[in-house]
Amino acid sequence: MSNAYVLVLYYSRHGATRAMAGQIAHGIEQSGIEARLRTVPAISANCEATEDTIPATGDLYCTEEDLKNCSGLALGSPTRFGNMAAPLKYFIDSTSSLWLSGSLIDRPAAVFSSSSSLHGGQESTLLTMMLPLLHHGMVICGLPYSEPELINTQSGGTPYGATHLAGQHSDQPLDDTEAALCLAQGKRLGRLALQLHD
Repeated sequence: MSNAYVLVLYYSRHGATRAMAGQIAHGIEQSGIEARLRTVPAISANCEATEDTIPATGDLYCTEEDLKNCSGLALGSPTRFGNMAAPLKYFIDSTSSLWLSGSLIDRPAAVFSSSSSLHGGQESTLLTMMLPLLHHGMVICGLPYSEPELINTQSGGTPYGATHLAGQHSDQPLDDTEAALCLAQGKRLGRLALQLHD
């Protein structure tokens, strides 16, 4: 399965969601399949038509081909008023050709998010991020309660997906529980991608 990979697609403004993406990618690779980290550009007066195709730092920008050819998808975003951030939604909204062709049908997908406050809309963000993936025909995989950290968390973590409490200034690192849940989500997604790929 040398060509199979799970796409870890995220947007991160201050680095918290990127840190989660790295832990999820690590879990994916522990399950025996490649993880491909990709991001999307910020929305501004500049757009993909005027920006460089490769960012100055960090992970590469995601292309439609990256998404089309993945064996699974982990989608991550900071919380913006209980929803995913506009740059990520902008990218997802541009994937109608993949919807028309059914390219993503039956591929597993997971979602993850971070917020500055504990009740800052983490769960509603995860739930709304699932909707376009369901329209694409993807199979949603959450976090089961067999993960002990899910019961004991005092910060992030939901059955809908991994979450992180980044703090008011978005400078709190992942705690051990949040990191363990990201790792577990990646492992589960990787296993399902391998099973469904076969």
